[in-house]
Amino acid sequence: MANPYSALFNAPGSRAFVLAGMIARMPISMTGIGLITMLSQLHGGYGLAGSVAATFALATAFCAPQVSRMVDRFGQGRVLPIAALVGGGALLLLLLCTRLQAPQWTLFVFAALAGCMPSMSAMVRARWTEIYRGKPELQTAYALESVLDEVCFIVGPPLSVGLCVVVFPEAGPLVALLALAIGVTAFALQRGTEPAIHPHDATQAGSAIASLEVRWLILLMIALGTIVGVVDVVSVAFAQQQGQPAAASIVLSVYAIGSCAAGLAFGALKFDVPLPRLFLYGGVATAITTLPLLLATNILGLALTVFIAGLFFAPTLIVAMALVERIVPPAKLTEGLTWLVTGLSIGVAIGAAGSGWLVDAFGARSGFWLALAAGAVVLGAAVQSYRRLR
Repeated sequence: MANPYSALFNAPGSRAFVLAGMIARMPISMTGIGLITMLSQLHGGYGLAGSVAATFALATAFCAPQVSRMVDRFGQGRVLPIAALVGGGALLLLLLCTRLQAPQWTLFVFAALAGCMPSMSAMVRARWTEIYRGKPELQTAYALESVLDEVCFIVGPPLSVGLCVVVFPEAGPLVALLALAIGVTAFALQRGTEPAIHPHDATQAGSAIASLEVRWLILLMIALGTIVGVVDVVSVAFAQQQGQPAAASIVLSVYAIGSCAAGLAFGALKFDVPLPRLFLYGGVATAITTLPLLLATNILGLALTVFIAGLFFAPTLIVAMALVERIVPPAKLTEGLTWLVTGLSIGVAIGAAGSGWLVDAFGARSGFWLALAAGAVVLGAAVQSYRRLR
């Protein structure tokens, strides 16, 4: 049986833009944690570090869809270099201000401007969509991208932290900046696979987020991200409570492995089930698999429950991306994809902050109640989406 993932790369230029896109998307996973590590080392606390990193995250959530909207109107080749120059230049100035001990307000200004970095995962998905629009290979391509996103967030944070600690405090964000420059340049120069600029229909003016169907998908992505943020924080707190702090990395790796394996398997399979029904199934399964999290009493039990929870993350994300491709017109595709990625990032921040407060107030396992609430939101959003899309 032929490998469906290998078959994807029969398309001319596909290997090159996937490789360039992988390099270019690494900064998103490296920058935030790199800023926290850098500033905490140089300023001796986490208050300023967390605030600057949060400014960067919020700016990215606001700016990325706007950059993608410009890409839909003017093309990747024209917009991406400018966005990377603004975002990367601001990050470089932030590092210089840190090194020169400039006033703290400058860190917030340049952290906000650094949020202009483009959402490269959406740019790569847009190229796959242009190649395989209306074909079953598109689901496989989206599955591949979901797995690559997972790999990015598995490799990026520890790499950034390690560079900051071992080399010098600014090393993590600096390497992220170099990856952005190299990756975006290589990606933008590949004009042969760049999506065409589709004409905008006057009756469909405005943002992709104006669509109620897209808003339901974004809500579900926020809830999915919240579950991820909860798992991240509670796993660390739970492992410390058990006297095995190093075991947190094992638990988080198990969660990522479960999601990656399920995503690869889902992308290799062909289903006769309509996408809205698949989406409903994913929402139901995601909600149900948050329940066992409350039952974990040791590291082994926690690893098993998060593995099960991770099995439905990537498939649900893949179907959501496929639904956006069908809901929004081609002239708004990149923006629509970016809104989903942004929703996921917002959810991770909500999950991390909310579960951190619960852990401090009520103990490690109490954070999982937020995951249960997020699972209920996933279920509700999936049901509403099914009703509107079936």
